[in-house]
Amino acid sequence: MNLGIRAKLFLISFGVIVVSVVVAYAYMRSELDQELTDNIRADLEVRAQLVALKAEASGAALDATSTWDALADELGTNAQARVTLIRRDGKVLGDSQVPLSELAIVENHEARPEVKAALATGHGQSSRLSHTIDQRMLYVAVPLLREGQVIGVSRVAMSLTQVDAALGRLRAVLSFATVLALAVAVLMSTVAAELASRRARLLTAAARRMAAGDLASRGVLEGEDEFAELSRAMDQLARSLTSSVNALRDERDRLGGLLGGMQEGVLLLDGENRVMLVNPALRSMLLLGADAVGKTPLEVIRHADLKELFDEVAQGGEPLSREIDVAGLRPRRLLVRVAPLHGEQPGLFAVFVDVTEMRRLESLRRDFVANVSHELRTPVTAIRSAAETVQSAAARDPAAASQFIDIIARNAERLHGLVEDLLDLSRIESRELRLNMEALDSASVFSYVASLFKERAEKKHIRFVEQFPANLARAQADRRALEHVLTNLVDNAVKYCGSDAEIRLEAQENGESLRLMVEDTGPGIEARHLSRVFERFYRVDTGRSRELGGTGLGLSIVKHLAESMGGSVGVESTPGVGTKFSLTLKKAPPLAA
Repeated sequence: MNLGIRAKLFLISFGVIVVSVVVAYAYMRSELDQELTDNIRADLEVRAQLVALKAEASGAALDATSTWDALADELGTNAQARVTLIRRDGKVLGDSQVPLSELAIVENHEARPEVKAALATGHGQSSRLSHTIDQRMLYVAVPLLREGQVIGVSRVAMSLTQVDAALGRLRAVLSFATVLALAVAVLMSTVAAELASRRARLLTAAARRMAAGDLASRGVLEGEDEFAELSRAMDQLARSLTSSVNALRDERDRLGGLLGGMQEGVLLLDGENRVMLVNPALRSMLLLGADAVGKTPLEVIRHADLKELFDEVAQGGEPLSREIDVAGLRPRRLLVRVAPLHGEQPGLFAVFVDVTEMRRLESLRRDFVANVSHELRTPVTAIRSAAETVQSAAARDPAAASQFIDIIARNAERLHGLVEDLLDLSRIESRELRLNMEALDSASVFSYVASLFKERAEKKHIRFVEQFPANLARAQADRRALEHVLTNLVDNAVKYCGSDAEIRLEAQENGESLRLMVEDTGPGIEARHLSRVFERFYRVDTGRSRELGGTGLGLSIVKHLAESMGGSVGVESTPGVGTKFSLTLKKAPPLAA
């Protein structure tokens, strides 16, 4: 069969276009699918490690499903992905995309490939259709550890609908381009032979620029023939690639924002044990300079124990955690968790958590328990000794028995006061105390509190002097809490002042604040004690305080109540001259006319 040039050109064009489109589609589909999936997988690996760290730090019981599900919901929101927390036996403890009410019917995940791999090797991943939410998902799983033991698996998943949509758009674009190219080939076959060579060279040059990274090149050829259509298809491809690159860049920026907003320090090492990434928190925590990237950890941090930890993880291939002390301008105690990174670019990933304040609080807790035990031991010992004496001497010496019964009653009252103060302090610190903030006439509250101590004061010949300005502004406070604070301060003044002393009760306005003062002419407090008088169980004169019935908690309760009302408390004192305690509160808003 003899075919004309038009037919031959059409057949050649048809064959070339079809083959080119098929090959291009197959190649680009595979590459695009792989590239997008790899990027999502790499991102999920980082998120999975961060989610695992958060989950391990929760300390929730393994049967507390509601707690784990709430944690999964929170971590899913933070990680912008589906988060599933799975117990070691495969039971799903929480899923950010499954309601708590439906968790019971979710099938056991023990046989899921990524879960099995995470439990076996410390890292698991897979891609499949999720029957739970009916979407094609990419899963990445890492083990959850507690006290060095694997208690379950943290799994992070992201839908691959974006990848499927990109492949669908690519298929649609290339299909559309093929149809138009064939249509134009029929009309322009007579002149295409002459123009083909020159226009093909233009397209080749444009394609090479795109391959070199110049995706801004547009409109290389004008017209409606196959080459022009191919040029437009290349423009569309360039736009799609630009969109994908921008999406990846946005993802990188989001990850950078996440790392930048973390309070925990993050350090990433490459396969050659050199620093690849340091987030701002770690720079601030360890005072690292801008030249840390590219150096070894020992050059950057100069800590032998940390280098030893990195070496152990690199050799063993298993995540390890350890607390280290960092000296320098800002001494810190850090909890460091180091995990290996697997894949084409191996390395180490370390998270630094500053536990300095946590350890300090633990020390305070131990000191508090020791102080409580000491304070309770004294009255209990006195009560026991007095009771034993009463038992043995009651019949022989009724007068002595009465004296020891008085000791029992006095120490029981002291014990009762100590327990009540402890309960008050506990309620305040745990925020169980409900305050009713209202506008109060502080002068009348002050006068009421002073009236409670008039009889005691008169017995010791102590004078009360009240000095309140006219039209004194009202205080924004809780009446019971304010009375408690002022009662404590006035009680201390009466208790520690000697005979013929004077206690001055004053109130002053200072801008938007109101200052209430209790000033006495007692023995005063030495300067070295002033910074600690509001601490629990701290006493300036231990023997005298216990003799007068003090529990050592009164001023601590005063401080906490003042802060709960949005105010503050302070003290000024000169030994031999007297002491002034001041309570600062906010003014109440003026009453409407």
